[in-house]
Amino acid sequence: MRPGSEVDPDELSARLVEFGYRREGLVEHRGEFARRGAIVDVYPSTADAPIRIDLWGDEVDRLTRFGVNDQRSTDDLDHVEIFPARELIPTADVRARAGALIEREPWGREHWERLAEGALFDGMESWLPWLVDDDLLITDVLPDTAKVLLVEPRRMRDRAIDLIAEEDDLARTLASTWARDPDRSFPRLHADPDALLAQAGSFWSIDSTPDSPDIPVVEASGWGPVAGDGSGLTDRLTQLISDGYRVVVAADGAGSAARLHSLLLDHGLDFPVAGERIGPIAPGGTIIVAPLHRGCTLPNAKVAVVAESDLTGRRRAHRKARRQPRREATSTFEDLAAGSYVVHHQHGVGRYEGMVKRAIGGVERDYLLIAYKGGDKLYVPSDQIDTLRQYVGGEAPKLHRLGGADFAKTKSRVRSAVREIAQELVVLYQKRVSTAGHAFGQDTPWQTEMEESFPFVETPDQRTAIADIKGDMEQAFPMDRLVCGDVGFGKTEVAIRAAFKSIQDGKQVAVLAPTTLLATQHGNTFADRFAGYP
Repeated sequence: MRPGSEVDPDELSARLVEFGYRREGLVEHRGEFARRGAIVDVYPSTADAPIRIDLWGDEVDRLTRFGVNDQRSTDDLDHVEIFPARELIPTADVRARAGALIEREPWGREHWERLAEGALFDGMESWLPWLVDDDLLITDVLPDTAKVLLVEPRRMRDRAIDLIAEEDDLARTLASTWARDPDRSFPRLHADPDALLAQAGSFWSIDSTPDSPDIPVVEASGWGPVAGDGSGLTDRLTQLISDGYRVVVAADGAGSAARLHSLLLDHGLDFPVAGERIGPIAPGGTIIVAPLHRGCTLPNAKVAVVAESDLTGRRRAHRKARRQPRREATSTFEDLAAGSYVVHHQHGVGRYEGMVKRAIGGVERDYLLIAYKGGDKLYVPSDQIDTLRQYVGGEAPKLHRLGGADFAKTKSRVRSAVREIAQELVVLYQKRVSTAGHAFGQDTPWQTEMEESFPFVETPDQRTAIADIKGDMEQAFPMDRLVCGDVGFGKTEVAIRAAFKSIQDGKQVAVLAPTTLLATQHGNTFADRFAGYP
């Protein structure tokens, strides 16, 4: 599905139900969808976030992700793929076969009736063998050119046999429970492993020990710990190249690749940098950008792979930051407790009394009960919780009266105070921008190399803070920025980048953080970060 494509909303809803999606008022979990006029919200079974389909008639006008907590759109999407939420889809054929089983297998009448009605329930996939005839293996859906790598195939086969034995034991137990003839076998949910492993042409296998002397063996060994300045390892690389080995050095990033090239050149090894793509391995040595935990040597193939950590001794944690959905402080019911003070955007300060159910127009819904002065009560629908904010004042506030003028007067006083503070800030910042300061230069190659050697991948908030601080430092007026964060949120990493930028420019900076920069972090001191840089 793409923006501009034609979609019938009624047909889309019916298709989602057929795919096993549950229709809800609000989408909060995978396998749910909701429709409100021209908007269809879906949480695909394979997606990390729900998607919103905005329709203009039968045309897709916009595709976006949205947050579960605040139900607000976030990122635009150029296309969307929605896969079934169930392995067993209640098609017309499946429902007909389930209906036929009601008379033929009366012991399972309850389940057959639910399946015949197209109902969705947990565990419905366990009845799949009764409702289909063909066994679909992974080799049946893979293209002819596909290759599957099996690691320890013997262990895989043993585990598969154990699963089948457990399934047979369960079938015998159920036969006695459901008064079914135990001599009649149940259809199996799991396929025979030999039927899959017999497809030898589609599989490669890797095993720790060979089954026979005729099976080829790949010998490999690691580099071991690095001592001193790494000259011992470079001597080994020199010997390997003289023995006809092809050496590949894997750097963590482009800046690290350039630094490793310089480091190896100091030891008499001239390895060209090939970037991220590399063709056939040429004789001698090559540097590529490919983060690895550790390298190895393959004597039979005469190939040696060296990770950056093998040369530097630092193990880098190759983990990417996960995208966290934006979340308001009081956007979920769990953030509210009975007795908490809240502020309604229209009626002012009240006291939250809990969740209640009310039927209005024959429809029962959940409401948040807010108590106000004089015994007044306000029922806020649960889907309008974003109209409330938790009271964050220092003392217990006075409750406002529904329909009174107290809240309006309070907001008027706050607006006046905000305007006064804003005027003071305007004067302050006018003085600041008119004061001459030192404009630091752009990042140098040394700065880039140093930053790319950091052991962790920055979070989006860290990248934003780093970019903002560097932008401030390059301005011609004094910098005014405060970086706040709890312990472990990366303030020191941000400070190191700013400090290195100022040191290269011949200036000194003072860095304030809960942890001192000279403290050991992950086995590397602050001084180690700058080792080898001018």
